[in-house]
Amino acid sequence: MSTNKGPHKNTMLDGATARAVSGAESLLVVNAGDGKGKSSAAFGVMARGWARGWRVAVVQFIKSGKWKAGERKLADELGIEWHTLGDGFTWESTDLEETAAKGRHAWDVASAMLSSGKYKLLILDELTYIAKYGWVPVNDIVDALASRALGTNVVVTGRDAPPELVEIADTVTEMRKVKHAFDRGVRAMKGIEY
Repeated sequence: MSTNKGPHKNTMLDGATARAVSGAESLLVVNAGDGKGKSSAAFGVMARGWARGWRVAVVQFIKSGKWKAGERKLADELGIEWHTLGDGFTWESTDLEETAAKGRHAWDVASAMLSSGKYKLLILDELTYIAKYGWVPVNDIVDALASRALGTNVVVTGRDAPPELVEIADTVTEMRKVKHAFDRGVRAMKGIEY
């Protein structure tokens, strides 16, 4: 039985609900909010899934190959499939149409992976932005996530998660910034931020 019906409203579970939760075929997890650590948390799940012998893949919607991220290096070492399909931050884009086209292409890749049944875990890093910017209709994203292949767990990251995505997710965590070294002018540090 799948529990891809959204977050549980009750903190106390009756017997039937507890059995349904424990027997979930897969989970949809959303790491959202304005704080740092959404992708880092997802990559922790990536490592955990790999350690359990799962077939794992990552699709990055915004980040480009320019960043030499430590998590990508780890994925390469572990043999985890990785697709960096964006062209970088939108505010740095010199051609927003091309940036949007790359985001739509990344969605096509991810959508095929969701329905393939090949993966036990998919990390969809920064997926929320393609909905926020209107590159892909939210309903298309929600439908593909809700109808994903049985047994495919998904972790979605990004700011501004659409309410429709939050509604169907099993677990939603909102990262909130309390303070960040960048606020003091400290640039992103290898090994900590990437």
